[in-house]
Amino acid sequence: MVDNNFKGSGVFSLDGITGMLIATVLLLSILAGLTVWGLGVQNANQTKFYEVKDEQSIKMIDTANATHRVMK
Repeated sequence: MVDNNFKGSGVFSLDGITGMLIATVLLLSILAGLTVWGLGVQNANQTKFYEVKDEQSIKMIDTANATHRVMK
């Protein structure tokens, strides 16, 4: 049997169209913010290059290979 007097939810409650629009806008704003932040990080690091120091002493398998790379 269907209760026709139930007023708990409707089209414009938070579990209806309004909630869907709020969730969509929230997710799109998070996406836009992370995209802008990522582009800013890329722009800040695009001019920093690695310089290899003493490349003749680099071994193929060695844990100290990371010490040969230095940021300019």
